Amino acid sequence: MSFKVRWNWWRSRRMKHPPDDIHRAGELAEMRLCKLSRAAGRDNGWEIFESVRIPDPDGGRREIDMVVVGGNTMLVVEQKHWAGSFIITKEHHFVQNRNNGTQHNHDGVADRIARKSRILSELHRERVGKLAEPHTEEALEVDVIVAMTHQRLDWPKIPDTLAAKMVDEAGFISMLESTSPGEINPDLVETLEGFNTWDEVHLHGGLMLKGDVFALGLNEKLRSWFATRTEKVEALTVHKRSLFSLFSNNPSEVTIKTGGKNIVAKIPYGLSLEMHVVGEKSPRKVDWASIHSLNISKPPADWAKNIR
Repeated sequence: MSFKVRWNWWRSRRMKHPPDDIHRAGELAEMRLCKLSRAAGRDNGWEIFESVRIPDPDGGRREIDMVVVGGNTMLVVEQKHWAGSFIITKEHHFVQNRNNGTQHNHDGVADRIARKSRILSELHRERVGKLAEPHTEEALEVDVIVAMTHQRLDWPKIPDTLAAKMVDEAGFISMLESTSPGEINPDLVETLEGFNTWDEVHLHGGLMLKGDVFALGLNEKLRSWFATRTEKVEALTVHKRSLFSLFSNNPSEVTIKTGGKNIVAKIPYGLSLEMHVVGEKSPRKVDWASIHSLNISKPPADWAKNIR
């Protein structure tokens, strides 16, 4: 192996990819709300599902930040971590006034989560058969909620016609603590467990890429296994980054954990995985030399893959 190849490989392993602070703040706020919700709702039997991805009749998949189920009740939650202030226009567009003086129109935040709620409810209905008649004990009750979690946010008057309830973090936690929905409907749990979440690729330096990982790109045996797997996948890399590692023929390896098994593989120079990152138009390759760890969701159930 030429020195130039070794040099490029070494530089790739050492390159740091710092996190996106703005997106990271939102992700940490989502994690905080889910953690608080689990603690607050545990005694009353609420169960929390994060980042639920559902198929859209118009194509693709849509993410719901959090779905909370208890009894025959389902809370469909959109979380926003905005500072500054916001207004809601007569068209129900949410316009955020940021502390840095900029303004951003988020369009119909409440309308979008209400639509996702209807899609999710219909998917559940199709999976279990026709639901009970409304206003009976067996009927599914659905609440659509927008949770504004930043402590320093000025609120406007909320229109009565909004498609979702508006609560702050404390108000949402209080809702779970003060409401006992009864014995959980196992059909609801089975439905929510049938969906997947975003895959996460963590890079050296702290940047996290969220999206869909299509292929690991390691070897043919792992390629076939990955395409037919039914379990989630976690992976952790070990990269030698010292100057002496310039002369190592095997400076990188990955340990893949899935279904109670550990798979250890060497990572030759130039290999990359393929993924579609959220917000990007086309899939891209991610150099294994820059990857610290992976957290890949289990595939969705067959009935949750597409809307027919």
